[in-house]
Amino acid sequence: MDLTLYLQFFLGLVAIVNPIGLLPVFVSLTSHQSDAERQRTNAVANFAVLVILIVTLLAGNHILDMFSISLPAFRIAGGTLIVVIAMSMLQGKLGEVKHNKAEDREAAVKESVAVVPLALPLMAGPGAISSVIVYGAEYTGVVNLMGMIAAILTFALMSWGIFRLAPAIFRLLGQTGINVITRIMGLLMLSIGIEVVAAGIKGLFPTLV
Repeated sequence: MDLTLYLQFFLGLVAIVNPIGLLPVFVSLTSHQSDAERQRTNAVANFAVLVILIVTLLAGNHILDMFSISLPAFRIAGGTLIVVIAMSMLQGKLGEVKHNKAEDREAAVKESVAVVPLALPLMAGPGAISSVIVYGAEYTGVVNLMGMIAAILTFALMSWGIFRLAPAIFRLLGQTGINVITRIMGLLMLSIGIEVVAAGIKGLFPTLV
């Protein structure tokens, strides 16, 4: 059991999803709801994220095999996507890169926003899914899978706690404080993306490295 691996996996999810950076989006999407409805949306969204990421972790390797995609090639693709999202985060545009105006209009008329667009694609988006697939394909075995499932569960509980206190945290940090945290997470995420791309290039062209 490699606790360092599971901690790295957990911190990667924190940086990529950045639940604190999504607080303004969460508050906006649930502004029409009562406190009880907001907490239900929070619980449903994070449970959906938990299910999506665990299913992705368990099925990711089979998906790559189904499409005959090598792990190094997927590393480069996933790492590039993470870099693109990180660059947007560094500019304070996390919400814009994870959902567009059309999705905003669709969300505005929906009674429930917990699963779509909150859980997918805002939280369990392409960046998080790519990262989970890479880890699941590289670190196989029951022990590693159980460790990463525990990390996903811990992340979902942490995210649920953050969203539960969303109004208070938003008032405390303000938009400026959230933007600062988003940029810090973006820098960490950019580093993760570059590491993933570098590992993919090394896997595809071992003689060049």
